[in-house]
Parts: sequence; structure tokens; C-alpha cells
Amino acid sequence: MTVTAPPVAPTAARKGPSSAAGRSGPVAWMAVPALAIFLLFGVVPLFGVLALSFAQWDGLGAIHTAGFSNWRSVLSDPALPHTIWVTFEIMILSWAVQTPMSLLIGTFLAGRQRYRGFLAVLYFIPLLLSSTAIAITYKALLDPNFGLGAGLKIGFLTQDWLGRSDLAIGVLIFVVSWQFIPFHSLIYQGGVRQIPTSMYEAAAIDGAGRVRQFFSITVPQLKYTIITSSTLMVVGSLTFFDLIFVLTAGGPGDATRVLALDMYKRGFQANLMGPASVIAVLLVLLGLALALILRRLGGSTTASQLEGM
Repeated sequence: MTVTAPPVAPTAARKGPSSAAGRSGPVAWMAVPALAIFLLFGVVPLFGVLALSFAQWDGLGAIHTAGFSNWRSVLSDPALPHTIWVTFEIMILSWAVQTPMSLLIGTFLAGRQRYRGFLAVLYFIPLLLSSTAIAITYKALLDPNFGLGAGLKIGFLTQDWLGRSDLAIGVLIFVVSWQFIPFHSLIYQGGVRQIPTSMYEAAAIDGAGRVRQFFSITVPQLKYTIITSSTLMVVGSLTFFDLIFVLTAGGPGDATRVLALDMYKRGFQANLMGPASVIAVLLVLLGLALALILRRLGGSTTASQLEGM
């Protein structure tokens, strides 16, 4: 006597695919509002700025076609190379300061110290403040006549920090790093907590100290976290405006005139919306190029974090 398996009911056989399709349907529709908002406030304005870069407009009157005259005037401007250089200088220097500090603070906060929670909140406070408020505060503190140095009678602090080009760049790097290191520290803190503790335990058994563990385990394991943080730093530095505008207004001279500030001065002070739109398009292209380069250097960020070794 042979025993045969009971037949599968047709409804049961069709339940899996239909239920999966039913579950994926609502999930796909949930992304529609976000996609619509992105298209409305991201893509459409971008095409509008691109079209405006080929037009002549003072911000109030009629818009007239200008062809490539705006692009020729901006690209042939002798001040443009200096503005691009200052933009990249602030970008590179701020990255060089923020990355190691954020990595060290994030690694420290990922531990089990007694006051770790309080310190995490304390470190995060600068990110909660307005960039304009931070710029006004530092501008008052660094005033050589009425600032912190004059009040405490400290000669080192009574320098004209914002009146000398070399010192002004240093002040900008310091203020930017002071404000945004907490954010990147939070990113590194989450990355460190994803590293298996068994790796550190095995390294400790082999006699590796904390410094050796940091450079041999922590840093390699945070490869993709470093790429993500660096992308945010580099692309975000292209949009530095409010802090620079309040602190130095691009001065002294044009020592701190970055592309974003140049775009503002062309568009809203000189009423040249066409050339300002050209600068905006250049910023978008630079941001996309830098993000793609960093992604290429870091490889596929979808791989497992354990492959960072």
C-alpha cells in the first residue's frame, strides 16, 4: 500500500505570492508622497535654476533670454578661481579637523563610561544652536577691543582675528568644526557600537592594547562610516553661507569669499540672478562629482561592515 501526500489546496498554493504582492503594494504607495515632495521642491527648482542661468533677470522685472552670456561672464571672471580655491581650502581643512576629532569622540562615547550619557548630551549642544547665533557670539568674543581677550587681559586673544586673511580662515575652520563635530561624532558612535565585541576580546587575548585595537580594529571597521561622514562634510561645506556671511562677509578683502557667498552677492546684492544661477549650477555639479568620487573610493557601501578589515 502506497501513501500519497495530501493534495495542496489551490487557495493555499496561491496564498504566498498574492499575500506578498498585497504587502508590497501599500509599501510602494507610501513612498509616493515623499517622491512627490522631492520632485516638487528638489528637481523642479533645480531645472528652474538651470533655465535661469541662460536668462537675464534682476529679480523683479521681466525675464529675458541671455544665451550663454551668463556662463561666459562667470567662467571668465578672474575672481572665480580664487573663490573656488577658498571653497576647497575650507572644505579640506574642515574635513581634516573634523574627521579625527569626530572619530575619537565617537569612539569614546561608544564606551560604557559612567557619565557617557551626560557627556553625549553636552557634546551635542553646539549642533542645536543656530549658525547665525553662533557666528554673532564668536564675532563678539573675538572682538579685539571689547571681546573676551580685552576683558580677560589676554594678549593672544586680542588679535584682529577677523581682519587678517590667515587668521580669518582659521577662525572659520574652528567655528565650523566646533558646530558640526557633535553630529559626526554621533555617526561614529553608532558605527563603533556595531563592531562585535568578540573582535576586541580576541585582540586583548593576543596582547593588543587600546591604541593597537583602535588602529587595527576600530578604524578599518569604520571604513564605510568614514565614507558616509566625509561625504556629508564635503558636500555640506559647499553650502556654508550664513556663518561666513555673519562672521566675515567674505573678507578681509575676498579672503573668505566662497561660492555660496559669491552666489548670494551676485543674486541679491547686485541683482544678477542669471550669473547667480550659474554659480548655483556649479555648486550642484561640484557636489555630485565629489559625492560620486567618495563613493567610488569607498567601494560599495552596501557591503557588510565586517569587510572593512
